[in-house]
Amino acid sequence: MLNKQGFDLWANDYDQTVQISEENNQYPFAGYKEILNTIFNEAMQTECSHVLDIGFGTGILASRLYGEGHQIDGVDFSAEMIAIAQVKMPKAKLIEADIAEGLPAELKDETYDSIISTYALHHLTDEGKVGFIQELLPSLAIGGKIYIGDIAFETRGQLEQCKKDSAGYWDHDEFYFVYEEIREALKGICRCEFHPVSHCGGVFVLSV
Repeated sequence: MLNKQGFDLWANDYDQTVQISEENNQYPFAGYKEILNTIFNEAMQTECSHVLDIGFGTGILASRLYGEGHQIDGVDFSAEMIAIAQVKMPKAKLIEADIAEGLPAELKDETYDSIISTYALHHLTDEGKVGFIQELLPSLAIGGKIYIGDIAFETRGQLEQCKKDSAGYWDHDEFYFVYEEIREALKGICRCEFHPVSHCGGVFVLSV
């Protein structure tokens, strides 16, 4: 798994790497554009909204929302990726922090119409995901939702099949969403929907 320095080094080539994987319909980024478009369209339902992007990377999704007049806050742990994104979104509040340590203090008093995250939370353990989602829920405005687009599977069996099919380049240091498991872990905490997009990716919609 890449650490902060690894993501800094990857920053300039990240978008091209994603594109190659997506165009070949391969793990890990099969369905990437559709996943981002789905979340974009959902966030666009509220005009001039306040959006928090967790792990925004080079700002591919956040900058589209920024260009449509939305107020963007974001957190990412790569200084190089933040620098690229800040050029695209000069008035956005972009904070360098590691989400493994929780939501940065600078953001805890804010409320958001949409909290979005794409291809970032798989760096947290399954237990860590649940804890972090619980931490995010109080930051939702009334009627607000969390949208997570990531490497994800409906069942553990589907994950294992993808792991077998992708044996040569499967990342064993990452923790991918399994809908039937995360739904059970979040029962009684929030509503959890999953919309599959590809054989290895989809969109979660979480609300209270």
